[in-house]
Amino acid sequence: MSKEMLYGVIPALLIFLVFLGVNITPFLLFGAVLAGLFFVMKRQGNMGFGNKAKAGAHAVPKSSIQFVDIGGQQRAKTELKEALDFLIYKDKIEQYGIRPIKGVLLTGPPGTGKTLMAKAAANYTNSAFVAASGASFVEMYVGVGAQRLRDLFKEVRQLAEKNGQDSGIIFIDEIDVIGGKRDGQQQREYDQTLNQLLTEMDGIATKDKPRILVIAATNRKDMLDSALLRPGRFDRHITVDLPDKGAREQIMTIHTAKKPLASDVDLERVAQETFGFSGAQLESVANEAAIYAMRDECEKIEMRHFSYAVDKVMMGEKVDREASTEEKKRVALHELGHAIVSERVRPGSVSQVTLSPRGQALGYVRQNPMEDRYLYTKDALEQQIMVCLGGAVAEEIYYGGRSTGSKNDFEQALGMAQEIVNSGMSSMGIIHPQYVDKSKVHDEVNSILSRLVDKTRELLGKHDEVFQQSLQQLLDQEVVHGDQFRVMLESMVPVQELVG
Repeated sequence: MSKEMLYGVIPALLIFLVFLGVNITPFLLFGAVLAGLFFVMKRQGNMGFGNKAKAGAHAVPKSSIQFVDIGGQQRAKTELKEALDFLIYKDKIEQYGIRPIKGVLLTGPPGTGKTLMAKAAANYTNSAFVAASGASFVEMYVGVGAQRLRDLFKEVRQLAEKNGQDSGIIFIDEIDVIGGKRDGQQQREYDQTLNQLLTEMDGIATKDKPRILVIAATNRKDMLDSALLRPGRFDRHITVDLPDKGAREQIMTIHTAKKPLASDVDLERVAQETFGFSGAQLESVANEAAIYAMRDECEKIEMRHFSYAVDKVMMGEKVDREASTEEKKRVALHELGHAIVSERVRPGSVSQVTLSPRGQALGYVRQNPMEDRYLYTKDALEQQIMVCLGGAVAEEIYYGGRSTGSKNDFEQALGMAQEIVNSGMSSMGIIHPQYVDKSKVHDEVNSILSRLVDKTRELLGKHDEVFQQSLQQLLDQEVVHGDQFRVMLESMVPVQELVG
């Protein structure tokens, strides 16, 4: 019976019963309850509860992103391409008796390009491509996440068959949401979803066509369940790390390709000054530099705009806090202390000294790393500790005491002093932190810091003329660039005098 017939028959039947003198109230109540149940079931069905996923719900149209559009990450791209080649050159892998890779796990800090690499993978192979985030499998209803996961694998197979493709790629972003370690204490909805994922990945090999490759991304590999990480599931763990200097320059070149750059723009210098930046932060630097140029109504983006952009991405936008004259003077002396020590222990390391407040900082010294460094000696750590202590020591020299502005400096200095101890580079020798009295470690850290405070005080004591001359200049201009500061520093206190 069609819906139209029901809409006509039911009201006619009710009218007939009323005509006969029958009380139709129970029928109306019963009908209302049935209608309510039908509405709830239909709504849950639309949410995916117990129903199949809609066809193409996770299908992703191919983007224009290629591997060449991703700066740096050469090793990671090579490894991922090799895994994708197993989907393309099937005869070749059979010749060598290679078992096809089932899963690739992309790990690394946020903003390093994991999702971009997954999009490039979709273009690299002629494969059906579906994508989902870990959060899309989280539901309050038991079994919903597992059902959605089954639908995802079913969808990519159907999509591949529909398009005449013999392979498919499933990309799951933020997989730590559903792939976290199981505690075994209770049966959680997450555990059921993870169990279903493990089952699906084990069952991928049951059919050669279409062959499915799972690509997953996470910032927290340490949180994933060991059953998910074993070979045969995620066979390859590819680290997508922060870019080095060469990669940063390549990324900046890509992101500024369609931007009008002035002749004074030096992308190598920008790359040098952005040590520790991710790809996403570098893209933001290029974008913010263009915004600054538009704000200044300049036809082209100049180097100063990139300098402003680096400061903004690193420290935040300028704030409207207006400090008193005395407070500004104290902050200026503090930052000059950092800058002088930095230049003396690592010549050429100061990019600029700034008195303008940004974020939570009232002023700051932006350092220019001469090279990317991943391994630190005791001397290098002690030099950086002295740079951190330079601000507080300058305040002690000229004000007789410290201020709360040194809090973050001390935290960094303490961390590096503890690293010296934990790395076996202190007088305590090689130790295990758990088996050493904490008071002894504390005393050793204090000893290191006290020695370096005295060394920093002795160094800054020879630069009174620099403090006096550069203080007013910094207060007037609010920014002193590194080259300008170095010329002033050498003219007042040559290095030969310090050595002598």
